[in-house]
Amino acid sequence: MATSPLPAILSEIKLDLLTEDSAAANAAKRKEVARTFISDTITVPTEDMYAYAVQATLGDDVYHEPSTASLEGHIAKITGKEAALFVPSGTASNQIALRTHLLQPPYSVLLDHRAHINKYEAGGAAMHSGAHVIPIQPENRHHLTLEEIKESVVLGNDVHFAPTRVIALENTLNGSIFPQDEIIRIAEYARSIDVKMHLDGARIWHVAVETQTPLKELCEPFDSISLCFSKGLGAPVGSCLAGPKEFIQKARWFRKIFGGGMRQTGILAASAAYALTNNLPLLSQVHALSRHLEAGLEEIGVRILSRAETCMIFYDPSTVGVTYDEIADRGSELSEPLVLGGSRLVVHIQTSPAAVEDFLSIVRTLAQEKEDSGFVPEEPSENNGVFKDVYVRRAAKVNKT
Repeated sequence: MATSPLPAILSEIKLDLLTEDSAAANAAKRKEVARTFISDTITVPTEDMYAYAVQATLGDDVYHEPSTASLEGHIAKITGKEAALFVPSGTASNQIALRTHLLQPPYSVLLDHRAHINKYEAGGAAMHSGAHVIPIQPENRHHLTLEEIKESVVLGNDVHFAPTRVIALENTLNGSIFPQDEIIRIAEYARSIDVKMHLDGARIWHVAVETQTPLKELCEPFDSISLCFSKGLGAPVGSCLAGPKEFIQKARWFRKIFGGGMRQTGILAASAAYALTNNLPLLSQVHALSRHLEAGLEEIGVRILSRAETCMIFYDPSTVGVTYDEIADRGSELSEPLVLGGSRLVVHIQTSPAAVEDFLSIVRTLAQEKEDSGFVPEEPSENNGVFKDVYVRRAAKVNKT
């Protein structure tokens, strides 16, 4: 009798990802994350988060998953919207929102030129929605104003232009808080011209904590809001899109079309719930550590390009004769290395205070070495008239979001 080939097939296919040193590897990764300044996307689930998450309900979310539905209902409630939708990422949330708002081309989306939708979503607005993007460079180098919106918005029926249908704001943007009174002014104008308002609120949690403003109040001016769980809050995966019930029903359709309909999402929803309860309160400490980092850099003589309003700092070490690569290289040579990019420093809930002190020590030492070799430090002046977003300088080594 012929031997069945099935055992050989099964043997070839099977895979065991767990090794004897998995626990040690994870411990090493957590230590690395604590010393990484490139982004808050690199935060990892804690053992307590895992323990909570595995108790979540089971179910296929394309049909109905109880824990995920509970998360969506909670997000709708705290944002003051009728409904919410769990999606894989912030990019998915933003792009599904735009596609749901935008009905028939031609149309345009107006936003800050630094916005994630404009710079870091691979041209998704054009790809998915056929939308023209109108990027504006704010004169104050901090946030858009109503006057700048009015100057750039496209209205009327002139066939040479794509009429504006959505104004997309980001809060925080590069860690900076968008003044709520200016958002309200823009929203009132948008309503008067029948233009939708979308908020990329990937890090809106930071704004709520730092300004001590209810999330509902921050979200009220917007027709749709995207909120991330996997950045500042440290959950492994996921964002939510919130808005009117009819809008979310259509967004759910587009989520499916875009390949974002997921199955057993309960464990992900539970991780997000754990983060909302246990990690959100940690953001005050994050902001304090960011300000400590900023103060240390200024004491050394480094120019601050964008201040530590929440979790990010942009800096320019050329005032003390030092380059980003020199800092990153020196950091990588430590017995416990630092992971650094260019001008952007991101502090997160798992950043070690010791890592901040090590970073400052490196910059201080390099600055002293340059001075000893004859370099004359510049007098630091805030921004020096220019905001330089160069954190992609080491893009070959570091992935940015």
